[in-house]
Amino acid sequence: MAEMLYEKFQALVPKYLDDRWTPDEGYTREELADLLADSELPDSSRLPLVLEEFYLALGRCEELMEAYHFFFDPDELVTEEGHLLFLEDEEERFAWGIEVSDLRVPDPLIRRRKNATHEWTAEGATVSEFLFDLLEFSFEEDEA
Repeated sequence: MAEMLYEKFQALVPKYLDDRWTPDEGYTREELADLLADSELPDSSRLPLVLEEFYLALGRCEELMEAYHFFFDPDELVTEEGHLLFLEDEEERFAWGIEVSDLRVPDPLIRRRKNATHEWTAEGATVSEFLFDLLEFSFEEDEA
């Protein structure tokens, strides 16, 4: 399988954590497959390539996975309201997901749910655009 953003995800470790990326930052393909098998995702669900590469590169990197937001561990992924949920803010006011019908798109559009009302809105970005912007915003606050 061709890599799409794996190396760009790896590059986030030296960029934001001033450290060298190591394979321990992410999951192996086998570990990811085992964790996904333990999740509540239907057997027919498959992660979009961008999320697969994100977990392979950074799935164990707590400093990035839990910086003002919380990426669900692969075995905690769920589908609700027709969306695969994978991210929540630290106050649990919002969750982000991908429409289940778009799971086969390599880098689908991301949507945000307001947890109090269960209203969904489009973010106007792909998953990768959103992830890079979110992490940049999160770590710029730390530097201020």
